[in-house]
Amino acid sequence: MEGFRTLFYKEVLRFWKVGFQTVAAPVLTSLLFLLIFSHVLERHVQVYEGVSYTSFLVPGLVMMSVLQNAFANSSSSLIQSKVTGNIVFVLLPPISYREFFAAYVLASIVRGGVVGLGVLGMTLWFVDLDWRGPLWILGFAVLGGGIMGALGVIAGIWSDKFDQLAAFQNFIIMPLTFLSGVFYSIHSLPPFWQQVSHFNPVFYLIDGFRYGFFGTSDVPPLTSLAVAAGCLAALTLFTLWLLRIGYKLRA
Repeated sequence: MEGFRTLFYKEVLRFWKVGFQTVAAPVLTSLLFLLIFSHVLERHVQVYEGVSYTSFLVPGLVMMSVLQNAFANSSSSLIQSKVTGNIVFVLLPPISYREFFAAYVLASIVRGGVVGLGVLGMTLWFVDLDWRGPLWILGFAVLGGGIMGALGVIAGIWSDKFDQLAAFQNFIIMPLTFLSGVFYSIHSLPPFWQQVSHFNPVFYLIDGFRYGFFGTSDVPPLTSLAVAAGCLAALTLFTLWLLRIGYKLRA
């Protein structure tokens, strides 16, 4: 247990020490998204009855920030350790692969949560949000951070250099998040693309998270919860298997 606590503390301290880059920068990016999209579409788009487009947009931006930064935390930490060679100092101590996984994923959830709270705090200056279901909000934020934290561990293990990790992020993570309903409701899409969107697990995270604010969603929140929990369980099992066999970590 001491090994887990030490590794978790190290991972949290790693991103906190460069908070201007890891926390402030993504908050600013989300704020720019909000200012641009709300300015252009506020008077032209209303997704939910009685909910302005800017209000609709805020939960999506918060959740997108949580997801992207949770992935960045675990993936960047592992690839940096592998490239610099100091991964050996994490593998040599008597830390089980379960503790290894838990420390990286929980630290990712913490970073995603800190950035998400930062985005939410900044955007509350522009909109008044309902808080219909705080537990739904918290639950989907934790599930989303856990899913992306586990995906980050997988990406960090698989990648041997930074451009491989960048490819994973640019061709998998970015499309999944941007095409998940952050900026729109899937009901505004043609029927074919609506069906395609249901195969994107991030859509359920965004939709369930937004339900916690407005009490309205594109799919039932329990469905979103089941999909998110199933994805987290599958990714957890797969990542634990990779760690147990030492894939690309032990020669």
